[in-house]
Amino acid sequence: MRRVTVPERPNWRARAAAAGFTFHTFADAPYWDESAYYAFSLAEIEDDIEAPTRELHALCLAFAERAVRDASILTSLAIPEHAWDAIADSFGRRDPTLYGRLDLCYGGTGTGPAKLLEYNADTPTALYESAVFQWLWLEDGLARGFLPAGADQFNALHERLIARLGEMGLPDTVAFACFPDAPEDRGTVAYLQDCAAQAGLRAPFVPMEAIGLGNDGRFLDADGRPLDAVFKLYPWEWMFADAFGAAISPSPTRFIEPPWKAVLSNKGMLAHLWAMAPGHPNLLPTYFENDPAKAVLGTSFAKKPLYAREGANVLLVRDGAVLERDDGPYGKEGHVRQALAELPAFAGRHALVGSWIVGAEPAGLCMREETRRITTDRARFVPHLILG
Repeated sequence: MRRVTVPERPNWRARAAAAGFTFHTFADAPYWDESAYYAFSLAEIEDDIEAPTRELHALCLAFAERAVRDASILTSLAIPEHAWDAIADSFGRRDPTLYGRLDLCYGGTGTGPAKLLEYNADTPTALYESAVFQWLWLEDGLARGFLPAGADQFNALHERLIARLGEMGLPDTVAFACFPDAPEDRGTVAYLQDCAAQAGLRAPFVPMEAIGLGNDGRFLDADGRPLDAVFKLYPWEWMFADAFGAAISPSPTRFIEPPWKAVLSNKGMLAHLWAMAPGHPNLLPTYFENDPAKAVLGTSFAKKPLYAREGANVLLVRDGAVLERDDGPYGKEGHVRQALAELPAFAGRHALVGSWIVGAEPAGLCMREETRRITTDRARFVPHLILG
């Protein structure tokens, strides 16, 4: 694994516009960054990322099997009691999952096994740029000769998403919902709408704030039409806290991701995974903040809220001194304390490996990097290659 600098394509912004990639730049800085790429060997991809991803996801599913009907676990995750039936029932029906992303700390051959930092199991973004735009960059680079001949990517996301949407047993129409004024969310949902259409489904967009509740318990769109199935880019903890939160369990409307994914998107799961598989090479020792056993971590650790996104409210401590912290609105539900795993630095940037799951299978890779040690919503997306 290494970071390789490469010239940007002079016309990449026009290519992005033509491909529908409208959120490639922050207001004051790039989001998509093709001034470099991360190069991996095939063995690093297959042995160090793909195989652990499959094993970790299976471990997560084993945890979900235990958690969905265990009041003590659901309480430890700060999931409100009125949501417990929705979670248990959706798992009991085996409501299908579409996708997720494991965030891994990994620095390449010789640096030790990849370590799970968290599982974005409910509302992961960076999907379109992972599945489509970095693949277009690869094809363009090979055609123009600025990338090495024979280069490949760990990237079967697009084909697998379409296939998965076709095999989930969904109704003919699936509504896709998010807040339309959030560019990255809207872009992600628009991409999934296209995948659903290619899978033979009708896939209308519904603004999240326009969804209502009918007298029969079915959720409705803005025109009062019933929604049989909804993909929502909206976290379950927010839905459970909404006015309609208690209506989710008895409703015939089905959701993607299903309610049982709430136990996997919660960072408290990391403590339970460590308790289930202590010493697992791809897990970091993790404990709830109110667990005296956290003392075994000593004076170097990462403190993370149970509910948090994009690095918000994360605290990194090394040898008793604050290494870095990020502010945000999270933390009132509680925290976990995880052994400190500092992201590897390449050319002064700390690189995070995002390993995608579609259904239950690894399907692709994304790289995000920051000059900071905490990966936030300001991280840049950098493409990757497999060389050799």
